[in-house]
Order: sequence, then structure tokens, then C-alpha cells
Amino acid sequence: MNQNSPSERIPFVRFWPTNRRAFLRSAAVVVAGPALVSLSCAPGNRSTRASRPVRFGVVTDCHYADAKPAGTRFYRDSLDKLSECVARMNAECVDFLIELGDFKDQDAPSVESRTLEYLRKIEDVFCGFAGRRYHALGNHDMDSLSKWQFLENVENTGIDSTRSYYSFDVSGLHCVVLDANYRADGADYDHGDFDWTDANVSADELEWLRRDLAASEGDALVFIHQLLDGKGSVYVKNAAEVRRILQDSGKVLAVFQGHHHEGSYSRIEGIHYYTLKGMIEGQGPENSSYAIVELRNGRDLAVMGYRNALSKGMMCGDL
Repeated sequence: MNQNSPSERIPFVRFWPTNRRAFLRSAAVVVAGPALVSLSCAPGNRSTRASRPVRFGVVTDCHYADAKPAGTRFYRDSLDKLSECVARMNAECVDFLIELGDFKDQDAPSVESRTLEYLRKIEDVFCGFAGRRYHALGNHDMDSLSKWQFLENVENTGIDSTRSYYSFDVSGLHCVVLDANYRADGADYDHGDFDWTDANVSADELEWLRRDLAASEGDALVFIHQLLDGKGSVYVKNAAEVRRILQDSGKVLAVFQGHHHEGSYSRIEGIHYYTLKGMIEGQGPENSSYAIVELRNGRDLAVMGYRNALSKGMMCGDL
């Protein structure tokens, strides 16, 4: 389909790279145009970042809790899975690492103090990454806590701890982190007082988003937990309104999402929507999921998926 087609659903390419060179060879098949250039950044030598494209790590839906497995969800395994992810991101010397929500889970019945323990324990692992770290809020992050309790126990590098949605810049790339954890009446998700299918971006946040994108320079990426590229239980209720703001800005290359553990991909009005598979799904490290994203050729994106995550080349061209 033409890039300007209103909506295009494109299948993932499944790929588990054993090393970066293998990925670079495979990416040439996935992405049209010049082959990816092999780049390296030795651990501890972050000065080389200025000479290469922006690269960042992304992970979602860790759902950590000291709880027995439930169906396909292995809560305790997320500590080791995230440890592997963090080690990879340090070895690859990515510019930042972001998790897209549902960072922790809870007991049944829930106990607030234990939920906070789970959050602090998984955050300790996440803090093993030696660079900039960021969080997007997911619905399970407020299932027995408030937003403010969550935010007080994690760190978003350089961001006010009261901010549940915010933006930051990396080497000229503008990154926007959204919060769709508002009920239709505008109230925050709080201690489980919400229906997870009733996810909304608030009116105040929409206005902030318009202003933030208008004031930004260059291209932008958006990060969010719930999905923006459709309708249904896993999608933001006012997703169409959010998409319109992103499209009207003429700056957004792609949106990275979590929440839907199976993962998905679509392209709408020239903007790519990549939903990363949930880390929680499946037992053992071989059933983990995380990715490194590289901005190349100025505006194109290459996703390198690890374990069960899926690799994808995304040509952006002129928006």
C-alpha cells in the first residue's frame, strides 16, 4: 500500500538474533533501501554515541510479583528476564531504556505494602541500566497503588516525580510519554478503582500534547501503555483524537505501545504503531521479550527484537 493510505496492517517479521551482526544482515531484507551499518559501543565508552544514530531499549509488561504462575503469566520470572534485558542494553550502550507499563503486579487479595515491595524490587533491577531510564504508566501499576505512589518509587531521568506524562529529548529526537490511565469521567486510576477497558487520555493531557509537539523541534516518537491504533478493549477510548494530534503535528514517526501481550503492528496516516510483546508471557528466559530501536538514515527506524520480540523495519520518509 501507499505510505499515505489511511490504515495498513503489516505482519511482523519474526527474528531472534544471536548477535548484532546477524540482525544487521536480516534487517537488510526487512527494510528497503541502504543496508544497516554495523555500529558498536563498548561498555563504559559512551562518548561514541555522538558518532552514531539514536538507539534505545524498550520493554513492556513485566508484571513482576512474588506470585505463583497464572495461565501463561510467570510473575517471578520477570526479575531474571529483566536482568537479561538490562545487561543487553548496557552491553549495547543504548541511549536510554524505557518500559511501557504494567511494571509490577499484585497478590490476590492485594496488600498495598507487598505491592510496593514488588515495585521496588523490579525497579532495583531496572536501575541496573547505566543510562537514562523512563517509565510509562500501565493499568496494573495502579491496581493497588495510586499514580503518585508508583511515581515516588521509580525514577524517570530528569523528570519531575509528580509527572505521569512528560517529554524529553535525545540527540535532536523528541520523545513523548503519555498516560492513558484516566477513567472516562477524568479521574485518575487509583488503587484498582477503574475498569481496565476504560482507558482515556485526559483533556488536560491532550492540550499539553498539542503544545508540547508544537514547541518541539525535529522528529518525535510517542510511548504509551494502552494502544492508539484501533478500537476495542485494549485501545484508548479517545485514540482517534490522540492520533489526530499526532498526525496534525507532522512530526511523529512512530508510537511504541504495550498492554496487548501478543504484540501487533500497524501504520496509519504515515505513523507506525509498534506493540511490543509482553515480557511476562511464558516460563524461562527463552520466553522473554524486549527490543532495541535504532533511528537510521535520518528518519527510518529499525526494531531489533530479542527472544520472542519481533523485528521490524519502518520506513518513515516524508510525513
